[in-house]
Amino acid sequence: MSSANPSPLWQPDQQRIAGAQVTRFQAWAAEHHGAPATGGYEALHRWSVDELDTFWKAVTEWFDVRFSTPYARVLGDRSMPGAQWFPGATLNYAEHALRAGEDPARADAPAILHVDETHDPTPLTWSELRRQVGSLAAELRGLGVRPGDRVSGYLPNIPEAVVALLATAAVGAVWTSCAPDFGARSVLDRFQQVEPVVLFTVDGYRYGGKEHDRRDTVAELRRELPTLRAVVHIPLLGTPAPEGALDWSALTAADTAPVFEAVPFDHPLWVLYSSGTTGLPKAIVQSQGGILVEHLKQVGLHCDLGPDDRFFWYTSTGWMMWNFLVSGLLTGTTIVLYDGSPGYPDTAAQWRVAERTGATLFGTSAAYVMACRKADVHPARDFDLSRVQCVATTGSPLPPDGFRWLHDEFADASGEVWIASVSGGTDVCSCFAGAVPTLPVHIGELQAPCLGTDLQAWDAQGKPLVDEVGELVVTNPMPSMPIRFWNDPDGSRYHDSYFDTYPGVWRHGDWITLTSRGSVVIHGRSDSTLNRQGVRMGSADIYEVVERLPEIRESLVIGAEQPDGGYWMPLFIHLAPGAALDDDLRARIKETIREQLSPRHVPDEVIEVPAIPHTLTGKRIEVPVKRLLQGTPLEKAVNAGSVDNIELLRFYERLGRERA
Repeated sequence: MSSANPSPLWQPDQQRIAGAQVTRFQAWAAEHHGAPATGGYEALHRWSVDELDTFWKAVTEWFDVRFSTPYARVLGDRSMPGAQWFPGATLNYAEHALRAGEDPARADAPAILHVDETHDPTPLTWSELRRQVGSLAAELRGLGVRPGDRVSGYLPNIPEAVVALLATAAVGAVWTSCAPDFGARSVLDRFQQVEPVVLFTVDGYRYGGKEHDRRDTVAELRRELPTLRAVVHIPLLGTPAPEGALDWSALTAADTAPVFEAVPFDHPLWVLYSSGTTGLPKAIVQSQGGILVEHLKQVGLHCDLGPDDRFFWYTSTGWMMWNFLVSGLLTGTTIVLYDGSPGYPDTAAQWRVAERTGATLFGTSAAYVMACRKADVHPARDFDLSRVQCVATTGSPLPPDGFRWLHDEFADASGEVWIASVSGGTDVCSCFAGAVPTLPVHIGELQAPCLGTDLQAWDAQGKPLVDEVGELVVTNPMPSMPIRFWNDPDGSRYHDSYFDTYPGVWRHGDWITLTSRGSVVIHGRSDSTLNRQGVRMGSADIYEVVERLPEIRESLVIGAEQPDGGYWMPLFIHLAPGAALDDDLRARIKETIREQLSPRHVPDEVIEVPAIPHTLTGKRIEVPVKRLLQGTPLEKAVNAGSVDNIELLRFYERLGRERA
């Protein structure tokens, strides 16, 4: 891979390198903690994993983490699972998220810019954010909410959701949220596991130019969550609070300074959920301290964000990127919340938000970039994106054509832009590899593993690989790894999710290549990998070449082992309007894969489908479809509440029965 793609697409200039926080951090850590003063990012990364305790101590000092009680040592136990970070320490995440508002010079600066489909950016200042969090935290305490209690939000990406999260953290309670486009069953599959005592809800939301009333769903949630002591109504569509519900404005009216509960470093901060495609979603618990230090590192050193920046990422409250976006506040950065459709009133919607808010980091999905390319959108030509320093993508690998298109669009209109494809997971609410402001960008590659993360590619025997495809593993603990799963008393579900393949080593379930240059290529999920005659390929590689064809809107490829030892690899395609799957298109699809990827990975069949099924967080559903094609009944192959359209999966179930 490295030899085939030697010249970088983008190089940071010396001014950017010198001004980057990671450069200043390295010089400071060299002086105070023995980090290498030379050798650039590669040397710093090597030090950060070899001297893990010292590195994380340095992070807490560089970002001035406020410990209410000092820690005894950085890493009490480094075994995985079960690593103990900063034992003895107490702190509070919300205190750090609101700290910029303590500065009188910044009190009236925007902490949040809120945009939806109907209005221009509305600011929420640092002082107002602190006041609302202080008022709501006092009300939560008055309702009897105590450290460790769960507080839930059925909310869109609005400032009230951020206030509710921070007030929850301030009292030491545990936050969890779902977006209001989730149906009642999907929400209950999540919230019933953690038994919340407070539920924040909206009456509905706006999306795609329409209003969506959710009052019936909220009523069902109230009926099915018997642990609730209070329900808080946010009238997004202007309806009155239902009987027995509290009104948001009354709970946030007081002029109350926030009071922060000092909690242990490993005290739960929030619960996130896996996509739950094959059963109840895993309820992933992450800690106040672990998220604080991991996100300070990511937002400050990797994303290079500070008080002068505006941080936009298109997300919903049901995706970990929302939690990550909120953590932009930790570095005093203004965060941009967009509540609306990514493609309304047209495909260029997200670029319009970036222009209107002066975003300096523009974050989106790889799928959105490719949709813009297909729709002939010209972002830097048609919008003033002169403040955008970085375009970042996640959710799936950004194909090489996406890198080229972004680079060319910005180079033609407003100068080159730093393209940061990043990869991590809900499981750690962070990135394993991705953005480094001081390194070059190569087409189709993530810049480098992240600091403090000993990322490796391993073969089946646990041998590290370079320039070859292997399993993504992390061989040392990260502070944001789950402290546990909810309702997993003996830790067996947690262990089986990550540590059953390589004992004591985190296996994430992705195929990656670590190049000899130090960059990273993500090939897709290892549990849906296409293995033809011993040659492995990620599904993302297939999608990237197939979806260049203008007739194909989206595709899904499955490799299904057969009972007779055979291997069936169908390609399902969702056609663009007006296109037809004829012999000519079938031939072009197969020839494209044969020439650009591998003759072994030409599909056995090309099958037209009405649409491609996705999880509620927008990921293509591969493993459950594979199981359906192997004859597994639908109710056993997938959790119906986790998919966007269960009816789409019945086609694959029928096909599996026919082939059985």
